[in-house]
Amino acid sequence: MAGLDMRSIDPMLIGATSEAFDDPAWLYELKLDGERAIVYLEKDGTELKNKRNKKMLPVFPELKNLHEMVKEPCILDGEYVVMTDGKPDFAALQRRSLMSNPFRIELTARKYPVSFVAFDVLAVNGERLMDRPLTKRKEILAELIRNENDQIALSRVVEQGGCAFYELAKAAGLEGIVAKKRTSLYYPGKRTKEWIKIKNMKDDDFVVCGWIDKAEHVSSLVLGQYRDGQLVYKGHVTLGVRGDNFRRIRSMEQVEKPSFDIPKGNEGAIWIRPEIVCTVSYMERTEAGGFRHPVFKGLRDDKTANECVETN
Repeated sequence: MAGLDMRSIDPMLIGATSEAFDDPAWLYELKLDGERAIVYLEKDGTELKNKRNKKMLPVFPELKNLHEMVKEPCILDGEYVVMTDGKPDFAALQRRSLMSNPFRIELTARKYPVSFVAFDVLAVNGERLMDRPLTKRKEILAELIRNENDQIALSRVVEQGGCAFYELAKAAGLEGIVAKKRTSLYYPGKRTKEWIKIKNMKDDDFVVCGWIDKAEHVSSLVLGQYRDGQLVYKGHVTLGVRGDNFRRIRSMEQVEKPSFDIPKGNEGAIWIRPEIVCTVSYMERTEAGGFRHPVFKGLRDDKTANECVETN
C-alpha cells in the first residue's frame, strides 16, 4: 500500500454471500440500505466521496461538519443513509443522490436528511491503520467519535450469534447483515471473502439497456449484467414514465440494437447506450433467469455499468 493515494481511497468490497452462520472468529453488523462512502475529516473541513470518488457534499450539505464530531483528523469508511420511520430508505436516498439544483437540495435535506454511519477507520492523524486487524480498527473507531447524533453514528457490532442476529434483522424487515472476520485487514478496492453479506431481501444492480412502452404510464426496463466481459440479457422491471428516473433514462443516447441477441418479446424495445445502473429487489430468480416480483429501487451514480457483474 506504499503507493496508495490517501486522498482517493477505493473502499474494500464484500466478496461473498452466505446463509447465516455462527462462528467466534467473525463479527456481525447490520447491512444498511445506503451508499458506500469514504470520509476524509481534517481539523478544518470534511470531504465526502462515494465509491466512484465523486465529491458528495454538494448533494448532502448537512454532512459538511462531520470533522467537528471526531476527536482527531481521520479517514472513515461507512455508508450514508436516509432514515424513514426508523429504517434505511434507499429510494429516498437515490432521489437525493441524483439532485443537482441547490434550492431543491436544501429543501429536501430538511425532509430527508442524510446520516453517515461509520464502520471502519483507515487512518488517524496521518497514520495508516489498514494493516491492523479489524478488531483493533473497531476499537480505535469507537474512541474517535465524540457524540453520535443525526449526522454521524457508529455501526453496532454483534460479537456472536450471527444466526440470531440475522433473524432479528429479517423480522424487522431490514436488508440483512454483514459478517466480517475479526482478523481481516483492509485492502482498498479489493473484494474479500473475509467480508460476507447475508441478505434478507434479495437485490442486485443491473445495466439499463432499454425500455418497452407497456401502457400509458408504465414502461418495462430491459436489464443486463456482464459475464466474462460481455453484456448479457437479465430480464425486466416495471417503471413509471413520469418520474425523474425515467426522464433520465429517456435522455440517454439511443442505439439501433443491444450488444446481445434480442430475446423474444423484446423486438419493440427502444435501446440505449448501456451506461446507467439501477437496483432491483426481488423474491427470487426464475428458472428462465428472470425475477419473481421484481421492484425497481432506483438509479445509482456510485457504480459504473461494467461493475454490474453476474453473480449467479
